[in-house]
Formats: sequence, C-alpha cells, structure tokens
Amino acid sequence: MSRSRRLPVGAEMLPAGDGVSFRVWAPKRSRVELALEDQGAPRRPAGVALRSEGDGYFSAVVASVRVGDRYGFRLDDDDEIYPDPASRFQPDGPHGLSAVVDTNAFRWTDGAWQGVSARGQIIYEMHIGTFTKAGTWEAAANELPELKDLGVTVIEMMPIADFSGAFGWGYDGVALYAPTRIYGKPDDLRAFVDRAHSLGIGVILDVVYNHLGPDGNYLGAFSDSYFTDRYVTDWGSAINFDGDGSGPVRDFFVGNAGYWIDEFHFDGLRLDATQNIYDNGDREHILAAVSRRVREAARGRETMIVAENEPQEARLLKPLADDGFGLDGVWNDDFHHSAMVALTKNSEAYFTDYRGSPQELVSAMKRGYLYQGQNYSWQKKRRGTAVLHAHPSSFITFLQNHDQIANSLRGDRISLLASGALVRALTAFTLLGPGTPMLFQGEEFAASSPFLFFADHAHAPELAKMVRKGRGEFLMQFPSMQSPEAQALLRDPSSRATFDACKLDFGERSVHAETYAFYKDLLALRQRDAVLRAPDAGTVDGAVLSEEAFCLRTFGTTAGDDRLLVVNLGRELLFTPCPEPLLGAPEGMRWSVLMCSEDSKYGGHGVTKPEDDLGRWHIAGQCAFVLAAVAAEVAS
Repeated sequence: MSRSRRLPVGAEMLPAGDGVSFRVWAPKRSRVELALEDQGAPRRPAGVALRSEGDGYFSAVVASVRVGDRYGFRLDDDDEIYPDPASRFQPDGPHGLSAVVDTNAFRWTDGAWQGVSARGQIIYEMHIGTFTKAGTWEAAANELPELKDLGVTVIEMMPIADFSGAFGWGYDGVALYAPTRIYGKPDDLRAFVDRAHSLGIGVILDVVYNHLGPDGNYLGAFSDSYFTDRYVTDWGSAINFDGDGSGPVRDFFVGNAGYWIDEFHFDGLRLDATQNIYDNGDREHILAAVSRRVREAARGRETMIVAENEPQEARLLKPLADDGFGLDGVWNDDFHHSAMVALTKNSEAYFTDYRGSPQELVSAMKRGYLYQGQNYSWQKKRRGTAVLHAHPSSFITFLQNHDQIANSLRGDRISLLASGALVRALTAFTLLGPGTPMLFQGEEFAASSPFLFFADHAHAPELAKMVRKGRGEFLMQFPSMQSPEAQALLRDPSSRATFDACKLDFGERSVHAETYAFYKDLLALRQRDAVLRAPDAGTVDGAVLSEEAFCLRTFGTTAGDDRLLVVNLGRELLFTPCPEPLLGAPEGMRWSVLMCSEDSKYGGHGVTKPEDDLGRWHIAGQCAFVLAAVAAEVAS
C-alpha cells in the first residue's frame, strides 16, 4: 500500500494533481476492473484493470479521474458494477455508483480547537433528518447558536453512514465511509462540525460496528470474510472480527473509526450495541483497537468515546493498560429505567426489575449501574460486572433517548407521560447529578412531536412488510401493547408520514417557554457551578428520606462549599424529626435555595423554603430543590 494513502482502501486524490489512487480488498475475486463514468456523460465502455497486490488487495492509480467522477468495480466476469466498499460518497444512494471526493478541499477554521474531554459535558442526542424541517446538516448548523445558548457542550449525532431509502434512523447503514446523501454533501457535514467547534461545541458520532443494514450491503460480493455465523445479533449477521480472514475486516472497521476523526474532525464516537461486537481472538480486542485508533487520529486533541452496552461490562471503562477497552463513558440504562418507573409507575417488560425508588435513584447516581452482578429476573440470569469505583462522569444519564421514546405505542415523550411537576423534579436531579447528562432533541422545550421508529423501505415492499412485522413483535414484550387494538395503532415505519411526524417544531420553544427556561437555567447552573459541573469520585453521597423523597449531597473541594439536591417525587413531606446527617449544613452555615423546580417562572406553584430556622424540614410535593451552603447570617 502506498505510504501517501490515508486509508487502506477506497479512492483517494493524490497530491499535486497526480490522479486518484484506488484500492479495494476482494479476496474472493481473481480480477477487479475499475468502471468510470464522467459527470453527465455515458459510462466509458472500457474499464481500468486493477493490479493484484496479493492477500486479496487490488489497486491502481488513474491520472485522468476528476473530483466528482463516479466509479464502481466490475468483479471477475460479473456484469454488475458494484460501489466501492469504502466509498466516501454515494450521490444516488448505496445501490448507485461511488463518487470521487477531494477530502482536502474544505477549509477548516478549527485549528485552535482542543477537543472535548469526558468530564463536565452536557450531551445532546440529535437525529439530523428530524432535528429541522429541512433535515440537512446545513439547516442543523443554523440552530447551533441556539444549542450553545441552551448550554449544550457536545452533540451526539445519530448514525449517518449511507443507507437505502429517503429516511431512517441510520442504524441500518451499509456504506460505512459515505456520509448519507440525504443530509447533504460531505463538505456540508464538515461545515457543521467546523461551525460547532467555532461555538465551543464538540460533536461525537454514533457508529454501528455490530451489523450492517439489510438493503444495499455489497461487502459479500468482495469477500466472504466480512460476516460470521458463529455469533448472533438481533439485526443481522455479526461482523467477523476474530475468524479466518478477519485481519482486513478489522482494518476496515478500525480505519473507519479513525476516518471520522481525521477527515471530519469529530471529537469521538458513540459505539452502538457493543454487546453484539464479538471478538474472542488472540489479538487486541476490536473495541480496544477502535479506542486506540480514535486517540491516534485526533493528533493530540481530546476525544470522548462512549458505548451502549446492555450487559453492563466493566471492561469497557478500564484503561487500555489494564486490559480494558479504554472508553470514557457508557449509557446508564439502569438509571433511565428506574426514573421511568418513578415517572409513569409502569414496570412492564424490561422495566420489570426496577421500582423507581429513592434508593435506586440515589444508588444509580453514586455508583452508576444498579446491576453489577446480581440476578436480573427479566433475563433470568446475573447482569453486569462491578464498576463501583468508576468516575461519576463515566455514566451517561438521561430520561429520554431515541430508543426509549420509540419503544412505546405512540412514541410519546415524558412530557406527555407524567405530570409537569414530577418531570421537572426528576429533570433537575438528572441534569444536576454527578453523571454526564444527555438530552434528546426537543426534550428541552417539551416537544409535542413523537419520536417513532421509521425506515424507508417503500422501494422493497417485502422488506418493508418484514420490518413492520418485526417492530410489532418487538413491542409485544409490553403486555399493554399486545392487543390487536394496540398493535393497530403502531405507525408504519416505511410511511413518509411517520417520519414527518417526528420533525421538531422550534416554534414550541416559545409555546413552551416555561419549560425551555427551566432547562436553560438548569444547564447554566451546572456550567457555572464548579461543584455541580464535574464532581470528583467519592465526593457524592445520598440518603433516602421517605418512600418517595431523597437527597444527594456533593461536597466541594473547600470546607463548606457543598451543594444539596433534595427531591420529593410524592406528596409534601414534613420531615421532622430529621435524623439524616446529609441534611446538616457545614458548621456556622445554613442552606440557601439556588433553584427550585416549582418556581412559578417554570410553571410551578411557587418556591417554599424547605428548612426553617429551627432546622425542621418541610419538603413540597413533586419538587426538587438545589441548595448551597452559605454563612448563617446571609442565609435566605
């Protein structure tokens, strides 16, 4: 492979106008021919034969190719022309020809950007197609100043690898190096990231390395080694990271991880469903290799890698030097599940093992996962491994995300599932707790639009039928969704109307101005308050005050610089006597209210001071207070 190449495979412009280098891995083929098509001109009948390098690689340098030219590969005597497995752009989608892209043409302005570390961040999960009415990177970039004003520090962009159809979640990507044409051109994505960095916002990308989508996946035409039947996933064939021929497969995916950091300046990755990324070989685990490559590609910039991991494996958070995977954070589904039970009182299906109790919520904030090896009755086995001493910022805490909203009958958000006061109280706890908080787009203004499962397979009716059937079967785990009447209410994933219904209406920022102000004030408080922004491990403690009330205390680095978060999810509580030491202010000090979720400006019933001059506590119902220790003579 030429030393001038950035990636082991794909089409790359050579410096000084020396043409384009094409390289592809096709070990099941004896001949590979490059088929070229000029912009707007008929396809050239004669292709360019690629030279075999051995080990299944074929390459050629073609001087006459221009930026924007479309190309594909003819394999052996196959009449079909296949897109490049490492195509950097698919103008007509994954079934069409690939396009040559000049990756150096964009003029970046983020040279001083230092990246983002894991601590002190506020994440905002974004689906580009529904975030704005236009559903493009350009339109989303126009909203970045508003997100900056909200207090967002990191955007977690849902998957963008190109997939079939005109809309979808992105988890069925098939062209893993090609930002989907649905949202714009590759340089539009670069412009989005560049604009975010200019505002001080990092951007991490959700990537799917556990399977590929069912439509438009041509990897099997080049090699039989990409996939394996030794493992099972819920969505399709598992990726072969440890079997015969897996070396170039690993290179393909590890290279992809570095590609997004190098060529698009992403600040890290979110790794989807890592429990279905299998590697039992004798080489460095693929997740560790991905982690290592991301850091290398950043060239000294700070990066942030988080993972979804259903079995809650501690190894993800261990450093590479300790035989871990070196990731920075994990989604804390345990916290979400407990919080949702507290909000809705519904414990169906995978919510079965949660009570939504104060002890669960306190433990999740103090220790991360609730299940760290105990029996998990829903799965009839133990779940999780011990991560008792992980840093609080390692756990991404949220009340909503794309999956959890959509895993319901109508895709309703929490603002439609529980009382406003209860939602505000738990929102305050989530956003001011020691974990790294994450919002799902529109949550900050109580968006009325649902977030449903959508995947455009209208061009493949049988696949569309299977997807709709599979979605209904998945939701059958919820008893409330098993009746024919309930199933009939499920929206068709392939319907354009289903997709359009999920688009945000930014006019609701004004309609729901009280909610929007509440989120802004919470995030502003977290950002300006050093004690709340990034507490160190071991500085957080909590206690249960009643069946529905609890407190969380964060100890500052200097004496008396403490914060107390008191949450009551039930009826008002006269907590006297109150033999709980965490409620006691530091010597010579008293608690002063920094913020109350029931403030009238947020749509509440007004602020009442929770502690009187004699130290008796009267805690309003469905309310959260944030308190700071101040000198007794200035306490309010």
